[in-house]
Amino acid sequence: MSWLKRFAPRSLGGQIALLIAAALLIAQAINFAIIFQGRRAVRLQVVVQPVVTRVIDAEERIAGGRFRPGPRARVRLEAANPITGSTSREVAVEQALRAELADAGFRPRSIVTQVQPVAINDPRLASLPPRQARRLRRAGHELVIAIERPAGNWLVLRSFWPRGDGPLIATLLLQTLILYLALLLPLLWATRRISGPLRSLASAARRFQPGDSESPIEERGPYDVRALIAAFNQLRGRVGAMLEEKDRMLGAIGHDLRTPLAALRVRIESVEDETDRAKMAETIDEMSKTLDDILSLARLGRSSEPPVATDLGALVEAVVDDFQALGAVVTLAEVPRVRLKLRPALMRRALRNLIENAVKYGGRADLSVVVRPAEVAIQIVDAGPGIPEDRLEHVFDPFVRIEGSRNRDTGGAGLGLALARAIVREAGGDIALENRAEGGLEATILLPRR
Repeated sequence: MSWLKRFAPRSLGGQIALLIAAALLIAQAINFAIIFQGRRAVRLQVVVQPVVTRVIDAEERIAGGRFRPGPRARVRLEAANPITGSTSREVAVEQALRAELADAGFRPRSIVTQVQPVAINDPRLASLPPRQARRLRRAGHELVIAIERPAGNWLVLRSFWPRGDGPLIATLLLQTLILYLALLLPLLWATRRISGPLRSLASAARRFQPGDSESPIEERGPYDVRALIAAFNQLRGRVGAMLEEKDRMLGAIGHDLRTPLAALRVRIESVEDETDRAKMAETIDEMSKTLDDILSLARLGRSSEPPVATDLGALVEAVVDDFQALGAVVTLAEVPRVRLKLRPALMRRALRNLIENAVKYGGRADLSVVVRPAEVAIQIVDAGPGIPEDRLEHVFDPFVRIEGSRNRDTGGAGLGLALARAIVREAGGDIALENRAEGGLEATILLPRR
């Protein structure tokens, strides 16, 4: 059944058309069987009844001594069975003749039939009545019937036999084709009218991004489909309104939290102990950074920064220069020039988070950019202890830090990797982590070339 699933249509219109075509085929097959059965019954009736009448008449004339068949007689009396072969017999005719003759009071010893072709110029046709000769020529075949009498001689009759079922089959197939065209073409048009708006709806749902200013989908098609599209348009509007409200709320929360943090920064200047003052300032900076990460992660997907064609090599070089200016050990191999459509500020933030992790936990970061036919890979390698294999994916969860391989004293709320992956995935790419055989961790940003 797997091959059936593989070749079966997947679209709504295709499946409806296939269902109707299969139902129509079954109905036509039943119709064909009924027609053939009726044709067979009529053919038997047309052949059997005249033969029975002639045989009974011949028997009565033989019994009365009045049987004198002429050259054009339809019933002949012969001493031996004229049918020598056993092929082309019509067993159904033989059985029907035996039953009908028995009902008429005549019980033959045996009945043998054979279908034989009749040529148009067959000399025997000249000895037959003109009407019978014409019917035999049209039929193309004749049915020879030999009936053995109780006396041992044979009554022989010849009857026309209709041609094969080829013409009837051709007619029925033509009717079926016309029926298919008459039903399936309007059906395909109707299903296309239904599936077209559904395809537009599916495409709009896949393209939907919070904050997009895309116009509502046109409501077209049958009533149910129009109602579905209208519901989607309303849902998209409600989602947009909810996200707008969420952004306003996050902005208010950020403002309310930054204000006391700024006040705290001012207050710690009055602390006389320089060590305590430095620790307080470091804690406030960490809180501010965590707040920024949380707000950025929550607002991702509704960035006010539009995607633009960006020189990725120049962007990576700029981020590396910033780290080198701060004295961090960050190196960059020769960068090829490639332009991608992305949000530069967000991508710089994702890159900074990964480099910062490499420097903080691995002592250094070595970057390289590899351009492939379908994607661009930014590889960031550190010299740290790596991450346990079973936790490589887990570290991307928000607020997750690996206690064994990452020093908790270095700070951080565990949002850097989560935010970086969210940014890269929003751009259509992904981030992968891998422990290197020679030691250290390799983080790879994969971005599609589109």
